[in-house]
Amino acid sequence: MWEDLKALRQTKRKHNLVALFGADPARAERFTMQACDLRLDISKTHIDDEVLEALTALCDRNGLAERREAMFDGAKINETEGRAALHTALRNFSEEPVLVDGADVMPDVRDSLERMSAFARDVRSGRLRGTGGSFTDVVSIGIGGSDLGPVMATLALAPYHDGPRLHYVSNVDGAHIFDTLKGLDPTRTLVNVASKTFTTSETMTNAHTTRAWMQAGGGDPAQQFMAISSDAARATEFGVPLEHIFGFSDWVGGRFSIWGPIGLPVMLAVGPEHFREFLHGGYQMDSHFRSAPWAENLPALLALVGLWHSRVCGFRSRVVVPYDQRLARLPAYLQQLEMESNGKSVGMDGRPVRGATGAIVWGEPGTNGQHAFFQLLHQGTQAVPCEFLVAARGHEPELAHHHRLLVANCLAQSQALMIGRSLRQARAMAAEAGFTGVEQERQARHRVFPGNRPSITLAYPLLTPGVLGQIVALYEHRVFVEGVILGINSFDQFGVELGKEIATSLGPVLEHGHGDVELDGSTAALIAYLRDEAGKAQSGGAPGLRFGPPDPERPRRS
Repeated sequence: MWEDLKALRQTKRKHNLVALFGADPARAERFTMQACDLRLDISKTHIDDEVLEALTALCDRNGLAERREAMFDGAKINETEGRAALHTALRNFSEEPVLVDGADVMPDVRDSLERMSAFARDVRSGRLRGTGGSFTDVVSIGIGGSDLGPVMATLALAPYHDGPRLHYVSNVDGAHIFDTLKGLDPTRTLVNVASKTFTTSETMTNAHTTRAWMQAGGGDPAQQFMAISSDAARATEFGVPLEHIFGFSDWVGGRFSIWGPIGLPVMLAVGPEHFREFLHGGYQMDSHFRSAPWAENLPALLALVGLWHSRVCGFRSRVVVPYDQRLARLPAYLQQLEMESNGKSVGMDGRPVRGATGAIVWGEPGTNGQHAFFQLLHQGTQAVPCEFLVAARGHEPELAHHHRLLVANCLAQSQALMIGRSLRQARAMAAEAGFTGVEQERQARHRVFPGNRPSITLAYPLLTPGVLGQIVALYEHRVFVEGVILGINSFDQFGVELGKEIATSLGPVLEHGHGDVELDGSTAALIAYLRDEAGKAQSGGAPGLRFGPPDPERPRRS
């Protein structure tokens, strides 16, 4: 099927985006689809009716509809680990049961949400307090799926924050925990430890350091720690009271887990009502994904455009550029979602996959990216499909002129990528600037923009909790559709394990200079150098070190 698509592309190679619009005045309307509060414009890609028909045929050819319903119904579609992939149940607002191994999971899902809401209300109201008073700050410790989603959503929903300040720590680098705790009051800080197994080395190292900091500063970990973990026994052994532990099932993968207890820090910041709006936005996208025909189905279209670019056109990366500062962490979140899910080389059948799988995903917010990597996007030797996100309005009406400029930049970039600038136009510019002869030609060629470079735009009215839920669910389902069509399992992540195993074995070598592990020449030499340099500046800091007193200038919540 891929060879047929590549042959089809060969017949379209001479197609120019500007010419496509010229030949079809209704192109923008025909290749723009709306669902929920989202408007997806794929008209600035080289997809036409024939290509779209061939791409949507992939969905039926690969049994996408059946696989989709198997996911929503709780079947064990994560076959390598023998698990369901049922994050959609966490945002299910229907009255329909969802069965796993014959048992309806929805009562437990609803009970968990109610318990989270009650806990959040207690913290936000001051009913649950630290030794020094109501909580002014929450430090959430996690990594990967336990961190990227909540960090992204907390920043995205900043206009709705009316709870304690949120701080996230993921890196085992001591600088991260040190800089986060410095200036916080250990008697008025709530600490969340998010680890499914409660054994993740980076997370537990940071948790132990934070507990020592709190004890040294007069706080009470038994009162001021909470945990999100499937292993309540380990969490209670660490010292977290049972009533502060929130578990989740193994049918929720880490990078899909923001909808449940992993999202509790977000709920602490914005409140249970706004968090439910976020969940409902995800549910709205689920409903659209399950009912819309493929040619109008936003997750399917997003996936099909991505596969056309990566698998057929050979574009190995795509850039996500939200023209929405509060979505600054969305590209990093989507990196994990896409690359950990679909960065596979073995199919569901255990055989090597032929052809490319997951694309490289990267990005930064606009307009910052324009002054960083857009040079390559416009004039580089390789085309990189762009995905723009933009809201019709911002949350600051008094700064509407800022938002107009932001939107103008977003639309200008997608248009510039498409239309480019010809050599004839560049020569005219060089002549107007006073250049003549050979120098005019040289200067002109530096000002040529190839154009004809694809982009899509996802637009929405305003970044609300509901809209954010729609966006996150949209991209989750996009990854799922890609995985089904590629024939891979999007829900395991064995590729993260080997490096962690080796790191564990290297710990004793770094500490003592020897250990039960075979080292290659490069690694052995690097260890010798780093141990030697560390030894020259050994400080011997104690685990109970206080990182500094609370900042008297920072306001406290009473």
